[in-house]
Amino acid sequence: MSPRSASVNEEMRRRSRERLLQAAVELVAERGYEATTLGDIADRAGAARGLISYYFPGKRQLLQSAVHRLMHRRLSSTLDRDPRPEGEDAGRELMARAIDAILGLAEEQPVLMRAHMAGLLQCEGFIQCAEQQRLALLLRNTVVEFGSADPDGDYPMLRALLMGAVVAQLLPGAPMSSARLRAELFARFDLSWRLGIPPSESPPGGMPRPRVSP
Repeated sequence: MSPRSASVNEEMRRRSRERLLQAAVELVAERGYEATTLGDIADRAGAARGLISYYFPGKRQLLQSAVHRLMHRRLSSTLDRDPRPEGEDAGRELMARAIDAILGLAEEQPVLMRAHMAGLLQCEGFIQCAEQQRLALLLRNTVVEFGSADPDGDYPMLRALLMGAVVAQLLPGAPMSSARLRAELFARFDLSWRLGIPPSESPPGGMPRPRVSP
């Protein structure tokens, strides 16, 4: 039997890593972070336990990469869904979709996203992995499409606003509704409530409205 080519080996490694990332997302969403072990993740992925150490320094880093992958996939599919925005208001629609994608994911996956945010705030901090970089590029491109004159400054602000909204959404004992947080973010960027994926026909009562309506 001929030895596998370098490209075949690379594809096998990519698939193994993808299976580990997917397994981490599934198990933490089902059981929580503390109740999920690296052995559990390896078993779910059908991989050897030692393979995790080959790709990731530890469980926290694995989870962060896994959630960034999930966020990137959700954001990408939301931005690309039909109908594709066109014309002068395309950037506003894309910004609305980006906000809705992240808030929607936090609403659908509270256990997973709470574990992710807790990890970001601990000593490990923000991990610059390939998944995070792909997510960052999508968000930065959204800022550019929105018409930012300073994307290098405005992208970190958008990231901070989204992270703050997710924390407020998931705060144990005092969560804020995603609709109210959406209204605040839409007002911040002067977006019409009708853009993106509106959860209702109108924003919560008493909320500020955008100065510009597409």
